[in-house]
Order: sequence, then structure tokens, then C-alpha cells
Amino acid sequence: MDLLGSLSGPGAAAPVQCSRKGCRHDAQYRLLWNNPKIHTPERRKTWLACEEHVQWLESYLKDRLLYKQTLPLHDAQGAQH
Repeated sequence: MDLLGSLSGPGAAAPVQCSRKGCRHDAQYRLLWNNPKIHTPERRKTWLACEEHVQWLESYLKDRLLYKQTLPLHDAQGAQH
């Protein structure tokens, strides 16, 4: 149970921040990746990215052959994944 999260009421989603070191902006994208040396092929790890850092994080993962896909953080109905 998340005590702090429960203080803001039922169903209140906590804001999520970009995964780029030092960034405090709200995330808008999910970058899916996996390391084939240690993960099974279907496994997906997730980094979150703001508008400013999505390309930087994609490039970082692509350079290391870890990148799989970039998706919006929220689907069309506004649900967070």
C-alpha cells in the first residue's frame, strides 16, 4: 500500500517523471527496451521520457542495440500504462 498516494484520494495517479538523469519534467512517452544478453526476447523494460529527452533516450538505447519501441505514456482514453 502506498500511504502517500492514498492521501490524494482514490484513483489519483501520481505524476511520473522523465527517466533522464536530473530531469524533473513529467513523462509523456514510454520507451520499451530489453537487453538480449540478460533478458528473454519477449521481456520489456520501460524508461519514461519527456518531450525534451525522448530522442536522446531513444538514441542511447539504439546505440546499445537495446531499443524496441516508443509509445505514448497515456492511451487514447487517457489511461496511464
